[in-house]
Amino acid sequence: MKKLLLLITCLLLSNFIVSAQATKFKHAEGKFVNVNGAKLWIETEGNGDALFLISGGPGGSHVGMHSFEALKDVGKLVFIDNYGRGKSDLAKNVEEYSLNRDVEDIEGLRKALGYEKINILGHSYGGMVAQQYAIKYPQYVKHLIIANSFYSGEMWQANDDNCNHEIKTNYPEVWERLMAVRAKGEHSNDAEHIKIYGEIPYGFIYAYNPDKFLEALDKDYPNNFNSKLYYQLVGYDGDFIIGGDIAKVDYRKQLKDLTMPVLIIAGKRI
Repeated sequence: MKKLLLLITCLLLSNFIVSAQATKFKHAEGKFVNVNGAKLWIETEGNGDALFLISGGPGGSHVGMHSFEALKDVGKLVFIDNYGRGKSDLAKNVEEYSLNRDVEDIEGLRKALGYEKINILGHSYGGMVAQQYAIKYPQYVKHLIIANSFYSGEMWQANDDNCNHEIKTNYPEVWERLMAVRAKGEHSNDAEHIKIYGEIPYGFIYAYNPDKFLEALDKDYPNNFNSKLYYQLVGYDGDFIIGGDIAKVDYRKQLKDLTMPVLIIAGKRI
């Protein structure tokens, strides 16, 4: 497993998670697994110790995590579409989506797939799921890997504030229009607000090579991002003021009690 941790470090530091080389991937073999009353889609690749890959968002499907497919040489990769993402079932009521549900679905998948213990890699929001799972079910976690994630709602709020500062500084004309619709009472999950906010190139904030940021993603994959789920978990004005489940999170006091090996990777752009 030391080899796996080292390789993950190298991949992340080289911006592999957003595929700096923009290599087109192929989806691995997949199937549906019944977990907590829903069908969840997983894809598996490789052999050896299981590594569960939990994507970000919240609301993102697993497609971005295919950048880790090189790890199939040292472990069995389990790509997961959590509830409401990708090919997995959608909730009839948006209130069914929660951070706790995502954690329990990871545990349900572990049981359904027959693993005594698993390794977990969570990216961004997925890192919060991974942390909460490791805190609640430490006996089932061999290694915990957190990539560019958050340990609290307060930390996520600081990220929001920084992103909006960058937008205001670099896209003042868009920012002015955004402030105008907010002055009329619109919030992050309102249609006009979403349209204007979406004009900001996504990779501008998150990637060293913004033009290549999304080239490797499978644009034809169903339900790549569930915006209703996103605002359910981060709050109705989550692009500016964090609310929902995320606002309640603070793992700092509990993380110190974890005894499994933990790898934390963070960078300004990844």
